[in-house]
Amino acid sequence: MSRLLPRSLMAPAVITLFLWMIVPLVMTIYFSLVHYNLMQPGEKTFAGIENFHYFITDPDFWPAVLQTLELLGWVIIITVVMGVGLALLINDPFPGQGIVRVLLISPFFVMPTVNALLWKHMMMNPIYGVLGHVWRFFGWTPIDWMSDWPLLSVIIILSWQWLPFACLIFITSLQSLDREQMEAAGMDGANAFHKFWYLTLPHLGRSIAVVIMIEMIFLMSVFAEIFTTTSGGPGNDSTNLAFLIYKQALMSFDVGVASAGALFAVVLANIAAVFLIRMVGKNLD
Repeated sequence: MSRLLPRSLMAPAVITLFLWMIVPLVMTIYFSLVHYNLMQPGEKTFAGIENFHYFITDPDFWPAVLQTLELLGWVIIITVVMGVGLALLINDPFPGQGIVRVLLISPFFVMPTVNALLWKHMMMNPIYGVLGHVWRFFGWTPIDWMSDWPLLSVIIILSWQWLPFACLIFITSLQSLDREQMEAAGMDGANAFHKFWYLTLPHLGRSIAVVIMIEMIFLMSVFAEIFTTTSGGPGNDSTNLAFLIYKQALMSFDVGVASAGALFAVVLANIAAVFLIRMVGKNLD
């Protein structure tokens, strides 16, 4: 009886988790092993690994993988470097500090689609966007960001959205930095760079690892920003794995190949997650 009560209390959560995760995963595995096209919903034949082979040998596959990694790398680098800088800048008390912190954090709460539309029309539009007006003010020809630099445009949009998250984590970490240790280092002759390199940066090591892990997991599945701004183009210049899977599922109507691609993305995300969790664990030891 003593074991039955806690198990019965946990049962609703376990059942919900099962229905929410396991059932869709099993259905995805099933569809990845059959030929299933939405234009012919009644026809399903066993395909084996043919869908996986087709997805991996697709000419758009490796460019999408490389662009996914490029997007991940640059967004993480930008948010970590600028996040640490902003956190250090607003860590010490100054008039209006609370308002500045709220303004810095607020972009993270903007919905991805709204965020993408703001940048596409208000900032990067070459005719009436803010950056277009700045370019004309200096006598330069405005850049059509979405056509000329599509992947860079998505990187900028995502960096702007995720920078507040990184900044918030780093500000929280800096609150626990030993002030007496910093003062003692200053009395021993350490300059600002030495304090940052030997005291502040090691103290932020755990926070940096957490930010990298969380951002990598979420940025692997970026879709709304790409769909809203560039639609993966021009051509496939801003297509990542998530958008390539979407194109297979809802533009080519090939559910089997799209499911195979989704499983590949899940495996890739889990490999990255295991690696990053181990990295965070080492930092926590």
